[in-house]
Amino acid sequence: MTTPVTIIMIEDDEGHARLIERNIRRSGVNNEIKPFSNGTEAVNYLFGADGNGMPHKGEALLILLDLNLPDMTGIDILRRVKENKVLKCAPVIVLTTTDDSQEIKRCYELGCSVYITKPVNYDSFANAIRQLGLFFSIIQVPQAAP
Repeated sequence: MTTPVTIIMIEDDEGHARLIERNIRRSGVNNEIKPFSNGTEAVNYLFGADGNGMPHKGEALLILLDLNLPDMTGIDILRRVKENKVLKCAPVIVLTTTDDSQEIKRCYELGCSVYITKPVNYDSFANAIRQLGLFFSIIQVPQAAP
Protein backbone atom coordinates (compact mmCIF):
# COMPACT_ATOMS: atom_id res chain seq x y z
CA MET A 1 0.00 0.00 0.00
CA THR A 2 1.33 3.42 -0.87
CA THR A 3 1.30 6.33 1.54
CA PRO A 4 -0.58 9.38 0.21
CA VAL A 5 1.85 12.10 -0.81
CA THR A 6 1.63 15.43 1.01
CA ILE A 7 2.70 18.41 -1.08
CA ILE A 8 4.64 21.00 0.92
CA MET A 9 4.39 24.33 -0.92
CA ILE A 10 6.89 26.99 0.18
CA GLU A 11 5.88 30.12 -1.73
CA ASP A 12 5.80 33.68 -0.35
CA ASP A 13 3.82 35.24 -3.21
CA GLU A 14 0.17 34.75 -2.27
CA GLY A 15 -1.02 35.11 -5.88
CA HIS A 16 1.47 32.50 -7.07
CA ALA A 17 0.50 30.17 -4.22
CA ARG A 18 -3.20 30.38 -5.16
CA LEU A 19 -2.42 29.89 -8.86
CA ILE A 20 -0.20 26.88 -8.10
CA GLU A 21 -2.79 25.20 -5.87
CA ARG A 22 -5.70 25.91 -8.26
CA ASN A 23 -3.86 24.52 -11.29
CA ILE A 24 -2.54 21.47 -9.47
CA ARG A 25 -6.19 20.76 -8.57
CA ARG A 26 -7.29 21.34 -12.17
CA SER A 27 -4.89 18.64 -13.29
CA GLY A 28 -6.76 16.16 -11.08
CA VAL A 29 -4.34 15.99 -8.15
CA ASN A 30 -6.24 16.08 -4.86
CA ASN A 31 -3.39 15.35 -2.44
CA GLU A 32 -3.10 17.48 0.67
CA ILE A 33 -1.21 20.71 0.00
CA LYS A 34 0.38 22.38 3.03
CA PRO A 35 1.22 25.98 2.13
CA PHE A 36 3.97 28.00 3.82
CA SER A 37 4.60 31.66 3.03
CA ASN A 38 8.07 31.82 4.55
CA GLY A 39 11.06 29.60 5.15
CA THR A 40 10.97 29.71 8.93
CA GLU A 41 7.48 28.18 9.19
CA ALA A 42 8.32 25.59 6.54
CA VAL A 43 11.59 24.59 8.24
CA ASN A 44 9.85 24.34 11.64
CA TYR A 45 7.21 22.09 10.08
CA LEU A 46 9.64 19.93 8.09
CA PHE A 47 12.25 19.41 10.80
CA GLY A 48 10.05 19.53 13.92
CA ALA A 49 10.90 20.83 17.39
CA ASP A 50 14.07 18.72 17.63
CA GLY A 51 15.25 19.75 14.15
CA ASN A 52 15.71 16.11 13.07
CA GLY A 53 12.78 15.60 10.69
CA MET A 54 11.50 12.65 12.72
CA PRO A 55 7.86 13.86 12.83
CA HIS A 56 7.66 12.93 9.11
CA LYS A 57 9.17 9.45 9.39
CA GLY A 58 7.13 7.13 7.18
CA GLU A 59 5.35 9.99 5.38
CA ALA A 60 5.65 10.66 1.66
CA LEU A 61 6.45 14.33 1.07
CA LEU A 62 6.95 16.29 -2.12
CA ILE A 63 8.35 19.78 -1.66
CA LEU A 64 7.57 22.69 -3.99
CA LEU A 65 10.19 25.31 -3.19
CA ASP A 66 10.51 28.96 -4.18
CA LEU A 67 14.11 30.18 -3.87
CA ASN A 68 13.29 33.82 -3.11
CA LEU A 69 11.77 33.88 0.36
CA PRO A 70 11.54 36.86 2.74
CA ASP A 71 13.43 35.29 5.65
CA MET A 72 15.91 32.78 4.17
CA THR A 73 16.91 31.39 0.80
CA GLY A 74 15.32 28.33 -0.73
CA ILE A 75 18.87 27.10 -1.32
CA ASP A 76 19.36 26.85 2.47
CA ILE A 77 16.12 24.87 2.82
CA LEU A 78 17.09 22.57 -0.07
CA ARG A 79 20.52 21.94 1.48
CA ARG A 80 19.01 21.16 4.90
CA VAL A 81 16.40 18.78 3.45
CA LYS A 82 19.00 16.87 1.41
CA GLU A 83 21.41 16.63 4.38
CA ASN A 84 18.67 15.26 6.67
CA LYS A 85 18.58 11.47 6.96
CA VAL A 86 14.77 11.38 7.30
CA LEU A 87 13.86 13.88 4.56
CA LYS A 88 16.63 13.48 1.99
CA CYS A 89 14.62 11.19 -0.32
CA ALA A 90 11.72 13.66 -0.60
CA PRO A 91 11.61 15.08 -4.13
CA VAL A 92 12.22 18.84 -4.14
CA ILE A 93 10.85 20.78 -7.08
CA VAL A 94 12.30 24.26 -7.28
CA LEU A 95 9.72 26.63 -8.72
CA THR A 96 11.14 30.13 -8.96
CA THR A 97 11.55 33.25 -11.09
CA THR A 98 15.34 32.88 -11.12
CA ASP A 99 16.73 31.50 -14.38
CA ASP A 100 20.40 32.08 -13.55
CA SER A 101 22.41 29.12 -14.86
CA GLN A 102 24.70 29.07 -11.79
CA GLU A 103 21.70 28.94 -9.47
CA ILE A 104 20.14 26.12 -11.51
CA LYS A 105 23.40 24.14 -11.43
CA ARG A 106 23.73 24.71 -7.68
CA CYS A 107 20.20 23.42 -7.01
CA TYR A 108 20.82 20.23 -8.97
CA GLU A 109 24.18 19.73 -7.24
CA LEU A 110 22.40 20.05 -3.88
CA GLY A 111 19.88 17.41 -4.95
CA CYS A 112 16.75 19.10 -6.30
CA SER A 113 14.68 16.76 -8.47
CA VAL A 114 13.38 19.35 -10.93
CA TYR A 115 14.09 23.06 -11.49
CA ILE A 116 11.29 25.07 -13.10
CA THR A 117 11.47 28.76 -13.93
CA LYS A 118 8.08 30.42 -13.40
CA PRO A 119 6.84 31.85 -16.69
CA VAL A 120 6.12 35.59 -16.43
CA ASN A 121 2.91 35.30 -18.45
CA TYR A 122 -0.10 34.25 -16.32
CA ASP A 123 -1.52 31.76 -18.84
CA SER A 124 1.88 30.17 -19.41
CA PHE A 125 2.39 29.91 -15.64
CA ALA A 126 -1.05 28.33 -15.15
CA ASN A 127 -0.39 25.88 -17.98
CA ALA A 128 3.06 24.96 -16.60
CA ILE A 129 1.52 24.20 -13.19
CA ARG A 130 -1.22 22.04 -14.74
CA GLN A 131 1.49 20.06 -16.51
CA LEU A 132 3.37 19.78 -13.23
CA GLY A 133 0.18 18.44 -11.63
CA LEU A 134 -0.04 15.77 -14.33
CA PHE A 135 3.59 14.91 -13.55
CA PHE A 136 2.67 14.60 -9.83
CA SER A 137 -0.06 12.11 -10.69
CA ILE A 138 2.44 9.66 -12.22
CA ILE A 139 5.64 10.00 -10.20
CA GLN A 140 6.56 7.67 -7.35
CA VAL A 141 7.54 9.30 -4.05
CA PRO A 142 9.35 7.32 -1.33
CA GLN A 143 8.39 7.42 2.33
CA ALA A 144 10.68 9.41 4.60
CA ALA A 145 13.39 7.15 6.03
CA PRO A 146 12.60 5.24 9.25
